[in-house]
Amino acid sequence: MTVMGTRSVFLDRDGTINVEKHHLHRADQMQLIAGAGEAIRLLHRARLKVVVVTNQSAIGRGLLSLDELRRIHAEMCEQLRRDAAGIDAIYSCPHHPSAAVGRYRVECGCRKPQPGALYRASRDLGIDLSRSFLVGDKISDLEAGSAAGCTTILVRTGYGRDSERQLLHRKNQPDHVAENILEAAHWILARLTITPSRRSDVA
Repeated sequence: MTVMGTRSVFLDRDGTINVEKHHLHRADQMQLIAGAGEAIRLLHRARLKVVVVTNQSAIGRGLLSLDELRRIHAEMCEQLRRDAAGIDAIYSCPHHPSAAVGRYRVECGCRKPQPGALYRASRDLGIDLSRSFLVGDKISDLEAGSAAGCTTILVRTGYGRDSERQLLHRKNQPDHVAENILEAAHWILARLTITPSRRSDVA
């Protein structure tokens, strides 16, 4: 019998979980989008892993230190805890192929739209990418999710409305467009089969 891996929801950070602020670089700038905590709590209740995958080229550009990034993520997690929600893992890419400096100025597989961070999470956490979802506000988010075999959802928060307009001229489309992360969570949950006889569908 084939044992299926864990289902996950991959979340972009800026513009999806928290209010978009260009190169957010201080913990006191962290502000959750309304409904983000409830959305993540609902996903966990459905036994889905919740994994943040975020490009953070501000590190490579010298605008943000690794210590401050850790403080930003600690603040995000603390705000989520107030809504009884939590994140299973966070994967951050500090690289940029042209704007970064020193060792961070590289083409890497972990920077979206490349799917490397999703592949790494799959290995680390035993995630079945083909049964998982990615939620983000940028085309690069959707491309990373699609390349990894995930179901993709565009949210209209952050840069989402601009992305939606750009997608009108593209062949590849997201599987769903949602107003925000909470609506995306409800759409995901509606597509899970959760019955007493088939609990493994969300294992």
